[in-house]
This record gives sequence, C-alpha cells and structure tokens, in this order.
Amino acid sequence: MLVGVPKELYPGERRVALVPADVQALVKAGLQVTVEAGAGTESGYPDAEYQAKGATIAASRHELFTKADILTRVRAGGADPDGEAADLDLLHKGQYLVAFIEPLWYPASAARLAERGVSALAMELIPRISRAQSMDALSSQATIAGYKAVLLAADTLPRIFPMLMTAAGTIAPARAFVIGVGVAGLQALSTAKRLGAITEAYDVRPAVKDQVESVGAKFVELPLETAAAEDKGGYAKAQGEEFYRRQQELMAAVVARNDVVITTAAIPGKRSPVLVTAAMVKGMKPGAVIIDLAAERGGNCELTRPNEVVRAGGVTILGPTNLAATAPGHASQLYSRNVTNLLRHMVKDGAIQLDLEDEIVKDTLVTHGGEVTNQRVRDLLGTVAA
Repeated sequence: MLVGVPKELYPGERRVALVPADVQALVKAGLQVTVEAGAGTESGYPDAEYQAKGATIAASRHELFTKADILTRVRAGGADPDGEAADLDLLHKGQYLVAFIEPLWYPASAARLAERGVSALAMELIPRISRAQSMDALSSQATIAGYKAVLLAADTLPRIFPMLMTAAGTIAPARAFVIGVGVAGLQALSTAKRLGAITEAYDVRPAVKDQVESVGAKFVELPLETAAAEDKGGYAKAQGEEFYRRQQELMAAVVARNDVVITTAAIPGKRSPVLVTAAMVKGMKPGAVIIDLAAERGGNCELTRPNEVVRAGGVTILGPTNLAATAPGHASQLYSRNVTNLLRHMVKDGAIQLDLEDEIVKDTLVTHGGEVTNQRVRDLLGTVAA
C-alpha cells in the first residue's frame, strides 16, 4: 500500500504529517511512501531528506491523491473546511485517511467522507488507554501548545518571570495561574516554573492534584462538588450553569493575584466553558496577561477573540488557536510518530487490516464502507444536516 503525505492547505499550518525519520519504519512494515513536493519545507524537512530515507516525491498533488491508498495529514475534513472543498473530489473509494478531522464539531464533513467511500480515522479520537499512549496526538500537540503559551505570555508581560537580586534592587517573581491541568496545562506549569515564576493551578478534576504538585506548583482547591467532573476517557465533563457561576466566584481572587493566567479547559465536542468573566478581568493587575488556549471553541475567557489581541483596561488577552504549528519541526516530529504508531498497529503483511473489535480502531474510525461508523458522530448527524 502507498502512503501519501500531502502539503497542508490550512492557513498558517506549518506542520507535516510524516517526517523523514519515520519513513523507514513504514517501509519496514511493508508500505511505500510518497510525499508532495515541499510538504515538509515549512517544518524544516526538505524533499531530499525524504528521498534519502526511501520516499518518492509526487509529481503533483493530483497524482499523490490518485495513487495513495493511505493519506496521512495534519488537518483534513472539518479541521480544514476550505481545504476539504478543494480536495474532496480527489478522494476515492477504499482510500484511508488519517488526520485530525473534527468529526464531533463538523459531523456533516464526516458524512461527505463516507459518501466518497473513504475510511477516515480521526487522530483526536484516539482513546486514552495505556496501549494507545504512543498514538495520542492530542497530547503530543498539547505539549507543544502548553510550552509555547508560556513563552507567548512571557513575551507579552511587561515584567520578567524570575526573581532577581541585583545591585539595583530585588525583582519579585511573576505569578502564573493555569486553569485546566491536562497535558497542555502541566507543560505550561513546568515551563513557567523553569522560567522562575511562582505557579499555581486549578482543575475541576481533583485527581490531578498530585500531578500539579509534582511539577512544583500549588494546587488551588475550591469547595465545589466535583465527583462527576471526569469521563471514562479522562476528559473533563461539562457541568451545569450554577456550577460554573459558583466556580467563577471562588476563582476571582486567585485570578486577581496572578500576573499571567493560562486557560486550557476544553470539552470534546462542546463549547469551552467560560471560566474567566469580564468582571474577573477587570479585577486583574495592570499589565496582566491571559493566554486562552480554548479560544478555538469559544474560549475560557469571556472577552477572548480567536487569533486576536484584546486589551481590556490594563489586561492583554490572547486567543491563539494553533500554537503547535508555531513550532512545526518538533510538533511534526511528535505527530508523525503518533501517526506511524497507529499505522503500524493496523498494518499486517503490508496492508491495513481493520480489527473492528480493537478499542483503538473502533474509537478512532469515523467512516468505513460508505457509512459513518462512529456512534457519537452518527448521533450528531441525527440533528445536523449533512
């Protein structure tokens, strides 16, 4: 089977789905690899490196789509609506697509992939189980985003992070507060701590307290009932309006004492909860910075606007939506390994053999055999027109 690696079309997307170092692993599994010319250039991987590892360079995008049995992409379908329109007619029956495709947000896009006869596997639906950790692309990309969020905050804050004792006086350390302690949140805490900030964090899931303390941060505990705050996959679950209102009240004082607030709270398939209100922003220090990593899904801060800089009083609010793409070399390296591990898991004797009883395949597979197979997406299509 031929694995095709197209160039990404999404504006600002600099990552590539497969890096040269992973080509040989796929070849060893009995696959062939072809890459669209320039697909890895933005990430620092020139065509010559792919060829040196055994890949070929496709003469055109049309040729690549026509010949590839498996397409590996960073963004496809609902994760790249404009690109989907350009590429949909190039997809063919029996083809496999492995990418972020946002099926829980854009189920109609999944339906279109089914109509083309494509077997689509959504990287964001990889189950959070131990044997799938090496395939967990959400976590690998969140690691990059959490790191970059702190650097963005440090660059924006009109102060420096570390405490310094100098002949001209002592500089007090900055204070950083992370809301939502998943992979991005933990990496943000670690990075802020390494830069010298005093760090603290809150998460609706009390089980993460040990993780917060393991990276040298203080866990903020609020008197809220959180027994049903986590689903079986380890993700936070949506709560009621009264819960969020009470949470905001209790968190206001914590937000006010910090120089940097980084929010990461996201709920799969749902709008991000508002955790920082306009009133809370008004109570923050002059010069304070909010980095809202949930901006793409509405934002955790009431004043966030995706990919814009908002200034409210003396507070600066940034809502970046694709931070991983700002470190495309390493982000691509991690994502490529996730994709490679998933393919190697499914490939037997040089061909994909789908085991629909396997939890990894069953949860990740969105379309197959001309139908939408994922039950969550099927349920959404019951209320969303295709």
